[in-house]
Amino acid sequence: MAQFIKIYNENPNSKEIAKVVKVLRAGGLIIYPTDTVYGLGCDISNNKALEKIAQIKGVKLEKANFSFICNDLSHLSDYIKQIDSPTFKILKRALPGPYTFILPGSNNLPKVFKKKKTVGIRIPDNNIIRTLVESLGNPIVSTSIRDDDDVIEYTTDPELIFEKWQNLVDVVIDGGYGDNLASTVIDLTDEPTVVREGKGSLDIL
Repeated sequence: MAQFIKIYNENPNSKEIAKVVKVLRAGGLIIYPTDTVYGLGCDISNNKALEKIAQIKGVKLEKANFSFICNDLSHLSDYIKQIDSPTFKILKRALPGPYTFILPGSNNLPKVFKKKKTVGIRIPDNNIIRTLVESLGNPIVSTSIRDDDDVIEYTTDPELIFEKWQNLVDVVIDGGYGDNLASTVIDLTDEPTVVREGKGSLDIL
């Protein structure tokens, strides 16, 4: 059964963060808050954990469109090809924020993603997940958790999320109520193209 850990966004407790990092390093799966909906994630460098997430989502790992959560723009060059100045300016304007940017993948992608031409990059405006990623030392692979309910697409109450997911993951972080609007997805591999309109405003383009 998963641990249910309360962490406050204003000032994430370093002991609680360390507990979650330990779980991630051991190949555990976590559910955590972002600046949009709650997400399901694991350490990008742990293949077994990645396989588990793909299994839960019912997709083949090498075909999965997971995004990478980074804590700032400094990690980008590890995973994406060099980008031009206008593209970088859009990222600077928008991040941290409720966006997922699709960018050209580099040759340094983890083995399982080697065939991918593009990657989705996310830097949420949420201290909990960014502090976690910073403490872990590398990005978290992420996918949003959808609800089976026809009316609500995303569950926002951490206690209900825990009830539903406690036997599938190792930690559910209670970071308060989430949003029920997902991130805005923008493809920047060529001309900026909006793939999904979500919480992030399009004014950044």
